[in-house]
Amino acid sequence: MAEKDFEQPDDGDEVLGEEGSEAQVSDPEPQEGDEGEDLTVDDILGSAQNADAAAEDAVLADLESALLTDLKRLQAEYANYRRRTEDQREREIERAKGEAVKGLLPVLDDLDRATKHGDLVEGTPFAAIGDKVRSVAEKLGVLSYGAAGEAFDPQQHEAIFQAPTPGVAEPTILEVVEVGYRLGSVELRPAKVVVAVPAE
Repeated sequence: MAEKDFEQPDDGDEVLGEEGSEAQVSDPEPQEGDEGEDLTVDDILGSAQNADAAAEDAVLADLESALLTDLKRLQAEYANYRRRTEDQREREIERAKGEAVKGLLPVLDDLDRATKHGDLVEGTPFAAIGDKVRSVAEKLGVLSYGAAGEAFDPQQHEAIFQAPTPGVAEPTILEVVEVGYRLGSVELRPAKVVVAVPAE
């Protein structure tokens, strides 16, 4: 028998191990003196930063400060806007009420005249209606002003006549011709009065 030639594997053939499986690559085993240290959070946070990380932290701190300033400014602007809106809302409510109440003023004047003439007798239906109208005006916040003997105030009173009166030191209301009305800060109608002024 002729000797069998031993065949060398081609470059493309796979080299098989003793058990007939492909050779597997495994992680290199740690060598002596190459032991890995477990780092804790404190170790990481306590380690010194390099220059790039410190510069990045400074940029982030500046950005955070700018954003915080913008947020505070926006909060202040919103608080001012809200306060202005509430003030304007209150004024608009008073103005709307004032416009509605102005229609009641002639009725209130008629009730005052009827009371002075004795037409509103207590217990009559007309007196009950008058009381209801007055209570509605009071619930709306309508206040009447102007009475004889008060000091004359040109901001609140409208003088329709001046009567020189001896013994009067300053202008004083002598008679109220038409009562004045206000609703909160809204002047509905000034009081029309006769004013007693010092005699010359």
